[in-house]
Amino acid sequence: MKSLLISFVLFAGTLQAQVAVRGETVYTMAGAPITNGVVLIRNGKIERVGPAASVAIPAGYKTLSAKVVTPGLIDVRSALGLSGYLVQPHDQDQVERSSPMQPELRAMDAYNPREALLAHVRSYGVTTVHTGHSTGILVSGQTMVVKTAGNSVEEALVKPEAMVAATLGSDGLTNEAGKSPGSRAKAIAMLRAEFLKAQEFEKKKDKTRDLRTEAFLRVVKGELPFLVQVHQAHDILTAIRLGKEFNLKMVLEGCAEAYLVLDQIKASGYPVILHPTMERAGGETANISRETASKLRAAGIPFAIESGFEGYVPKTRVVLFEAGMAAANGLTFEQALSSISIDAAKILNVAERVGSLEVGKDGDVALYDGDPFELTSHCVGVVLNGVVVSVDKK
Repeated sequence: MKSLLISFVLFAGTLQAQVAVRGETVYTMAGAPITNGVVLIRNGKIERVGPAASVAIPAGYKTLSAKVVTPGLIDVRSALGLSGYLVQPHDQDQVERSSPMQPELRAMDAYNPREALLAHVRSYGVTTVHTGHSTGILVSGQTMVVKTAGNSVEEALVKPEAMVAATLGSDGLTNEAGKSPGSRAKAIAMLRAEFLKAQEFEKKKDKTRDLRTEAFLRVVKGELPFLVQVHQAHDILTAIRLGKEFNLKMVLEGCAEAYLVLDQIKASGYPVILHPTMERAGGETANISRETASKLRAAGIPFAIESGFEGYVPKTRVVLFEAGMAAANGLTFEQALSSISIDAAKILNVAERVGSLEVGKDGDVALYDGDPFELTSHCVGVVLNGVVVSVDKK
């Protein structure tokens, strides 16, 4: 609660300070780790990064210290801010079931920046989140990228429209008799029809506004990536086939059986937003593996690890823990950290601002009193946009 109140007070105003962060080890994710490193932040941006011997801390800078310093972590896919911790109708806006396809829905129109779960993940070092409508229908809406603090969606925004989210496989099908899509073939036929309609719409000289078709047109033109949650191997191949047919910018999400079709994913060029490492096995994820992250890495496939949508209380996972489990199952420490920092930023196309500690980037820093992936370690400080938003041990 204390860190939540700090963010509401500081984000509004004028208390943004000059901050220096010292770390026994600083992982910049832009080069080799720095022993006894310093990160200087001024006016919300990183001013200097380097060894303490060459980066003097000017007078007046607020100084924080920790054993390990990393960039602010990035959750590459969640429903935070739309899905709330109370699990009541008033804080569950992650999916609208009145129609199977609703690409016109914008996450920013439902986002609650004061949702307590944002402060929860921020207290572990998560400073940036790609959030929006979740699974449950064929096309659920548009996602966005935000910082995990702010009094309004405008204050939090990094990218207001990031991707259009879809679900293939059983999670994207309706269970109601007589309603579509009731099968995989029907789902693909419906998507194909909408993409063709969007292409025809673009050719028209006189256009009547149609929000749904306009959203699909942005996907077809490559202005918005098509984010497809898909788990089973044959569904992954179907998604790739559809993407190539319409020359889409596609991002594959979930991918429980990715290890069965690594060559095809690599050939497609599509990056993967990988399921939480500790995702429960069952249904489409029955063949899930905790080694998939390491196999994607070995195959040279760009990927990042997500928290995803969690149906149970507390309604969100923490990507720090998911990456830690991946580090115990084949990834090195720095590869796991990369999957929730710079690699995530690249997939979201926000690497010019976040994901690494480099001069000119946003002043987002996480501080830990030990190895961040060890359960006995704590997050002891978080700096977001140059503001110290948390100093509680978590």
